[in-house]
Amino acid sequence: MNQVRSELPASVRPSVSAATQTARGGVFSNEDWWSVWIGLLLVVIAWLVFASGSSIKWLAAAPAKWSSVAQAGADIAAHLPNYAVLFVVFALLFGIASTVLKQRLAHFLPAFLVLFVVSLLIFETAAWTQASHYNLEAPLVALLLGLVISNVVRLPAWFLAGLRVEFFIKVGIVLLGATLPFTLLVWAGPVAVGQATVVSLLTFFVIFFTGRALGLDRRFAAVLGVGGAVCGVSAAIAIAGAVRAKHEQASVAITLVVLWAIVMIFVLPFTSHALGLSTGVAGAWIGTSEFADAAGIAAAQAYGDIARNAGGAIAGTPEAALQNFTLMKVVGRDIWIGIWAFVLAWVASTRWDAFDDGVQAKKVNVGEIWARFPKFVIGFVIASALITWIASAYSLADYRKVVTPDLVAPITALRTWAFTFCFLSIGLTTRFGSLSKAGWKPFVAFTAGVAINIIIGYVLSVHVFAAYWDSVGH
Repeated sequence: MNQVRSELPASVRPSVSAATQTARGGVFSNEDWWSVWIGLLLVVIAWLVFASGSSIKWLAAAPAKWSSVAQAGADIAAHLPNYAVLFVVFALLFGIASTVLKQRLAHFLPAFLVLFVVSLLIFETAAWTQASHYNLEAPLVALLLGLVISNVVRLPAWFLAGLRVEFFIKVGIVLLGATLPFTLLVWAGPVAVGQATVVSLLTFFVIFFTGRALGLDRRFAAVLGVGGAVCGVSAAIAIAGAVRAKHEQASVAITLVVLWAIVMIFVLPFTSHALGLSTGVAGAWIGTSEFADAAGIAAAQAYGDIARNAGGAIAGTPEAALQNFTLMKVVGRDIWIGIWAFVLAWVASTRWDAFDDGVQAKKVNVGEIWARFPKFVIGFVIASALITWIASAYSLADYRKVVTPDLVAPITALRTWAFTFCFLSIGLTTRFGSLSKAGWKPFVAFTAGVAINIIIGYVLSVHVFAAYWDSVGH
């Protein structure tokens, strides 16, 4: 077939406009709300079990590290009951939502079973002791595998019903909130928050105004801008709904995020090593310049491994690279999802729609803003607030020693499962030709943001705040 598929099939997910139209319905009326309830239910269950002195580690199963195929096989066999229960839980939650939303459960369940099994094999691959050396993070492996399959074979129509990209990422974002208590912003300090704010604002406006100068639709430019400014795939999906962007525009933004995220996995650690950067400074630079959490983690871990094998030639501990990346990207930048979603929902409904209608201005329509606002961001905030309340009783050291392993780590594992489902689905529904179909302008606009990310991130991390990032990294 010569025709290029540049967007997710309509049978896989509802249109942005349809999602907006149903947003005015009840709290069980659309995918956004269901992602909130599913994510918060998992978080609350994890909290209740934690409060009772136990943990949901048995449910949030993840493979143990292995160095041989025999060990990997034994690990899967040992945890097979855990994986079976986890599949049932996910299938039950997603299945109930699909049924209420009037989608074909008979197609979704077998497709999701295949997706789950492949995701398990991906998880197992990422647990290989040499995986970090080759940047084999689970979501990244899922994306690459999906891209290879999608561009080599034609998938059956029934299988596409299980590739619920938006649903998976929305649940993952709610779970992400539970791993980001607001307390972390205080613990991160004003430098980390301030640097993340500068990067988020500059990157967005550079991409947005470059795109507008090239003639791109303002909604498309906004999706590209936030995709580069915050956390790539998650942000692109959230903003596409908030501004009513077209399907293919969100798909092109995701493709560009993925493309540059993969490039940066190799460029940033190599360049940091060539420049002789300490692990703490390099981690902050990677957190400033990467576009996806999974890719950034891979890059930070790669530089940590380089430092570990350098025999003391690189200053700082190997763990500092990942720690400072987390402060910059996962804490500092990802928190901007909700801010950009609210601001752009307001701008689109009160300004851009007015221009489209040929009038000068429009009164603020609170109902329209609410209809466009991504409801899963509310789940993100509530989950973060709950963990913040729990974390308020602990110091940072005790939080990492007590709360992280028994409460946050299992939720993080569930989040990684959701993100793996999402990234595998993205890969399976994306063809490389989508970029050529969209033309060169989106690529140029986004690449301008890449340049700003790298340059500003380097200046702030290596020169302005180097002493701070080195002190945090020790």
